[in-house]
Amino acid sequence: MKIIDCRKKTHPELLFLKLRKSVDPAIEKVVSRVIQNVRVHGDTAIAQYVRKFDGVSLQPSEFRVTEDEIKEAIKFVPKTERKILQNIHERIASFAWKGMKRNWHISTHGNGYMGEIYVPLDRVGVYVPGGTAPLVSTVLMTVSLASVAGVKEIVACTPCGRQNKKINPYLLYAMHICGATEIFKIGGAQAIAGMAFGTKTIRKVQKIVGPGGPYVTSAKRMVYAEVGIDLVAGPSEIAIIADDSAQPEYVAADLLSQAEHGSGAEKCLLLTDSMELAKAVMVKIKKLVSTLSRQTEIKKVIRKGMYCVVTPDLDKAVELCNQFAPEHLEIITQNPKKLLRKVKYAGAVFIGPWTPESVGDYYAGPSHVLPTGGTAVMFSGLTPDDFRRHYSLIAFSKADLLSALHAIEFMGEIEGLDAHVLSAQIRFQKQNPV
Repeated sequence: MKIIDCRKKTHPELLFLKLRKSVDPAIEKVVSRVIQNVRVHGDTAIAQYVRKFDGVSLQPSEFRVTEDEIKEAIKFVPKTERKILQNIHERIASFAWKGMKRNWHISTHGNGYMGEIYVPLDRVGVYVPGGTAPLVSTVLMTVSLASVAGVKEIVACTPCGRQNKKINPYLLYAMHICGATEIFKIGGAQAIAGMAFGTKTIRKVQKIVGPGGPYVTSAKRMVYAEVGIDLVAGPSEIAIIADDSAQPEYVAADLLSQAEHGSGAEKCLLLTDSMELAKAVMVKIKKLVSTLSRQTEIKKVIRKGMYCVVTPDLDKAVELCNQFAPEHLEIITQNPKKLLRKVKYAGAVFIGPWTPESVGDYYAGPSHVLPTGGTAVMFSGLTPDDFRRHYSLIAFSKADLLSALHAIEFMGEIEGLDAHVLSAQIRFQKQNPV
């Protein structure tokens, strides 16, 4: 972990705050080939790539998880653990329901009305990474939202085990309780392409959501417009703004919670006005790493992606944090709400010493599918409204149209579109029989 002291001068190292990960041409080339082959050859190409990239030999008839496999997973998960997963699902669903936009309308002066109507998509695809860890939390944070939104067909794709050709039973159980209607043992860019274009085995979806590695992210970018996507997410990030009231071991543990994800490209940032805290956090990180199971992955991030910036004051810390636009932002200060008012860009914000980022990843309620790589300046986290579309509704009365006629005539004249004007005027002209 590197300490950057910017209390007296600006450091060029701070440029990392604004740097956005560029697209890797080599990855783009591979993904482009995968997408094209799946589009043309369907299941045959998917089977080929599952064998090549996932190391699993699957026939198209084996792609989809069977009812027996789901029943087997339910039996495997102990009853007490099923209750925990069910509780988390219900919390997420409750939060999603509360925040969902509702149909609305307003009355016009002429007793007409206008508003918006929200309708769920018919069929969506959810990608669940399955590389270095079975991300059960991703299932809970995506499929639950689609269910709350009212989507009837929810397709889930995730890689299966190389030896047994099965999906982790906890993943399967979570998919089951959250409402996945079809589950496929397919990962990587080939899964994205299969959902985007459809094959004999996998019917096309309208939208694809969920995080993934660089190949999945690249694939989502390439199929956008053929299907909708939620956002283009990359490696995990965390920023922590802390003052000398923060416990160093809390801060250290929270930084490490994102460093362990496994890509090696994660970014972990501490912003503080206390050099003493910065030094203490460094000591605690070294101590805590030795107790963790994923030390190899974590040490990569400590070397290349973990920074501590000491600022002249906390306002400067917030300013730099807004440049970073982190996926996760923790504020552990004496007066966090004061700083919160100045936060402009973040995927999710965690307030106070008792709100570690892991609460958001695993339990609290808001989805943990969040913008990364600086895209929090323009994207927000996943919500049930991402699984719906809306249309506007206008019902004018005769009096409403008459009051709008002059404005329509004015606008039509400016734009030179007289048919637009005629469509309003004709309703007030005396009709001559043709």
